[in-house]
Amino acid sequence: MAETKKIATRESFGLALCELAKEHDDIVVLDADLAAATKTEIFKKAYPDRFFDCGIAEGNMIGVAAGLAAAGKVPFAASFAMFATGRAYEQVRNSVGYPHLNVKIAGSHAGISVGEDGATHQCCEDIALMRTIPGMVILNPADHYEMIEAVKASYSYNGPVYIRLGRLAIESFNDPDNNYNFEIGKGITLEEGNDVTVIATGLVVYEALKAVRALKEKGINARLINMHTIKPIDKDIIIKAAKETGKIITVEEHNIIGGLGEAVAAVTAENAPVPVYRIGVEDTFGHSGPAVGLLAEFGLDAAGLEKKIAELLNK
Repeated sequence: MAETKKIATRESFGLALCELAKEHDDIVVLDADLAAATKTEIFKKAYPDRFFDCGIAEGNMIGVAAGLAAAGKVPFAASFAMFATGRAYEQVRNSVGYPHLNVKIAGSHAGISVGEDGATHQCCEDIALMRTIPGMVILNPADHYEMIEAVKASYSYNGPVYIRLGRLAIESFNDPDNNYNFEIGKGITLEEGNDVTVIATGLVVYEALKAVRALKEKGINARLINMHTIKPIDKDIIIKAAKETGKIITVEEHNIIGGLGEAVAAVTAENAPVPVYRIGVEDTFGHSGPAVGLLAEFGLDAAGLEKKIAELLNK
């Protein structure tokens, strides 16, 4: 069994880049003066000649990444999610998305678990923004091992990819030594159940896992799906769950507008109409505070999710 690690996925991202770069000399990394925070500094120390600090100019960074991709390199461009997807949206859309260039964009410090950095940096809109760009793949890994595999998969995929990184250190629960398989566009069933399906993504998958297991002790058998790829979303696993359980609850550390919940609801509405309830940030901004405390305040910790899932199941 793989070693259990408590580590932020932003750090896993930096470690994965270093390992991948040993085998692929076409990988280059760009950052916008935040290498210590995004953990691209790990790559910078190992491969200084393949690292480019573009300064506090995210739009320009994306433009440089597009140029490097056009020249045959595989650039990973990192910054805070708020800046990589918000400030640089036009460049991502027109310089990367429109020509479908092989650029990988990493948005760190996403969601309210950014904590004390406050509302301006707690980006809960990045997935919604990236979902609107045609051809953009969106990956939201849930733990250390999933991030390692997501980085490998994004390198192998020829086209634009957005990878969401978290700041908060979280427990690893995926076991690469025990039939764990990461595939872009394929969700993973973590727990079986027929009373309801819970579909979660990113950092809150582990919280949802604890909640679902606690509910099972109370006689509520919930199926849990880890949706690490939000685009292209796994329609087959959603349709199957809708038909077999009749009700779906989505969980995301993102605004419920434009995120995982809406993506799942679109699939069910067109293929297997069932009630879909969305748990997430409800059309509001975050605020400064300890990351763990904020998750609890927004009802996204295990205790909050257990309570909310039980309430929705009885609706």
